[in-house]
Amino acid sequence: MNELKLSKRLEEVVKSIPKKAMIADIGSDHAYLPCYAYLNGYIRGAVAGEITEGPLQSAIQQVKKTNLTDVIDVRKGNGLEVISLNEVECITIAGMGGTLIRMILDEGKEKLEGVTRLILQPNIGAYHIRQWLMNHHWSIIDEKIIEEDERIYEIIVAERGDPLDTYGNEKEAGLLLGPILMKKKEEAFIKKWTHELNHTKQIVSQMKKSATTEEGQRKLLKLEREIQLIEGALA
Repeated sequence: MNELKLSKRLEEVVKSIPKKAMIADIGSDHAYLPCYAYLNGYIRGAVAGEITEGPLQSAIQQVKKTNLTDVIDVRKGNGLEVISLNEVECITIAGMGGTLIRMILDEGKEKLEGVTRLILQPNIGAYHIRQWLMNHHWSIIDEKIIEEDERIYEIIVAERGDPLDTYGNEKEAGLLLGPILMKKKEEAFIKKWTHELNHTKQIVSQMKKSATTEEGQRKLLKLEREIQLIEGALA
């Protein structure tokens, strides 16, 4: 993977960027995504944010190597603190856990004022992101699910709007499985949730033997409800 050839999941993230947007790529690592996006005409400029010194230096070198220092600004900082208000229209955050992405959005929410699109690719825990988007009046306009190197990734694209437009009457299932992914029912979706279903059923059967506390019973009910929702979506 480099600035000329991205991984499939990052390429899908780039395809969702509005044409000629100014973006912030948070947790940019080697800055491959913004370099690729600029060289392929997707964006007019970028801020590449990185909190860790090693990846930060890699990103700086990468941007120099591709002669893009005047259009891609590499900055060190935590989450959205690397951007100022109304500096970018689109934010990409890829390759982190859902809870961490949620935390980055929550801690930086005052920086989202001029932002019109979020493109988020959690490695796990997409539910946490959907919940945050719903609570903060972001509507999911697209979702993608892809399999790459035997792992399955979800991409969530959101814009400001009424979150309930996306979910209709299936809010509970949509938060867990993805309101748009549920409708598309692609092969990777079926594979992922068939695996999750079997895994959750195993946990439930073990818990039934040992869950005697009130907390244990509550957890058991929650997992049994998840099984119902998954089975409903796969039916």
